[in-house]
Amino acid sequence: MALYTKNVSSYFTGIPSASSWFELYAAFSTFMMLLRTAINDMLPRQLRNLITTKLESFFAKFQSGNQVSLKIDRSWDRTSGKNRNELYHAAHEYLPSRINRTYKTLKVGKLEDCKNLVLAVDGNHEVVDEFEGSKFTWMLDEKTEKDSSKPKYTFILSFHEKQREKAMERYIPHVLRTYEAMKAEQKIVKIYSRSCDYWEQSELTHPATFDTLALDPELKKSIIDDLDRFLRRKELYKRVGKPWKRGYLLYGPPGTGKSSLVAAIANYLKFDVYDLELNSVFSNSDLMRAIRNTSNRSIIVIEDIDCNKEVQPRSATEGLSNPQDSECDKDGFGKGKGFTLSGLLNYMDGLWSSCGEERIMVFTTNHKERIDGALLRPGRMDMHINLSFLKGKGFRVLASNYLGLDGHHPLFQQIDDLLEKTEVTPAVVAEHLMRYEDPHHSLEAIVKFLTQMDAQNQVELQFTSTTTTTQST
Repeated sequence: MALYTKNVSSYFTGIPSASSWFELYAAFSTFMMLLRTAINDMLPRQLRNLITTKLESFFAKFQSGNQVSLKIDRSWDRTSGKNRNELYHAAHEYLPSRINRTYKTLKVGKLEDCKNLVLAVDGNHEVVDEFEGSKFTWMLDEKTEKDSSKPKYTFILSFHEKQREKAMERYIPHVLRTYEAMKAEQKIVKIYSRSCDYWEQSELTHPATFDTLALDPELKKSIIDDLDRFLRRKELYKRVGKPWKRGYLLYGPPGTGKSSLVAAIANYLKFDVYDLELNSVFSNSDLMRAIRNTSNRSIIVIEDIDCNKEVQPRSATEGLSNPQDSECDKDGFGKGKGFTLSGLLNYMDGLWSSCGEERIMVFTTNHKERIDGALLRPGRMDMHINLSFLKGKGFRVLASNYLGLDGHHPLFQQIDDLLEKTEVTPAVVAEHLMRYEDPHHSLEAIVKFLTQMDAQNQVELQFTSTTTTTQST
């Protein structure tokens, strides 16, 4: 018993006193203050932030119950027909601007259709964004599905449970607003083509503008005025109960500048272009999905619309005993695609036409008479633009662009007279203008070329007249 009492007494005697604990705490506090001061003075702020981020990420693994993760897929729901997820595209453009110099794993490249270097987030690496004093962690998750050879990308946004309201109500809208501001500042026009149910983008580098188009000045002015009215009439469209959209039909012979006019409109408005090929559409739902996945402030272009039998007048197709009789079938069009004319009309002015705004739909054709009249009514194709053969006023634009001739030239009047008697496209004349560097020699070559065309036309006309007279007798 005495031995037990002695051991207990020695145990309590070995415990430090309260004053000893206080001295130890004071010494530790002093050491930590000195260490913090030394770290702040010696380590750069970016390195301190990196260390803090790594420590937070490490300890967050043991507190997963406090973390919220949001999946942001490239597409929303394939079955609903509305695939494009704007938040995914916003994050794709926004996050590279938040990458600082401390990140060691990045994707960088120079694409053929882009002027500047492209910076992107590498898969399965975190990017931390600070917003209003809170940290939001992004990661691009890359997976390959069994039924597809292409990888599937998903952004994962993680944050603390306490920041849920801030993330949903302020941070995500901030990302979307920043994305829109970046697009407006960059003013880079994109062109999209459809591949594997997705729109793939490239930079539209077509240099065409209204100043370079070989159009009649009055026609050019009427197009620009119509575009300007369309842009400023948002409230009018809303007041009268019409979707904010516009339709243009561009028709005329090949080589008259239909594609160049589309590019000029896109460059003028800074609208993205969606090139929709109808021969890749296999059903009405596929057509609807393709058009609905386009963005606002865009131009949807369907070239050679007459080359699909669904949009041809019934009388133009009923007499074809062989599908190969149609010149369009040589390029693979009009071979029983699954979409119907009613499906296309439903989007143009039906209930689905209100999905999206500030959109322009452009049809191009070499043969306006082959298009079903239902497509050409006002409200569907609001403005019909005839791009015909080159005339004198259009040639003045070509002479200015290719030869630098802005004033008068002695050969201009002769060329004008020949253009009135011949049918030649701007593309053909432009090709001849590029053959010579000297402006005078170039104009002489144009006069010679047009004179030969006129003589050939006279011979053909005389031959036709003689043949007709012989048959009548």
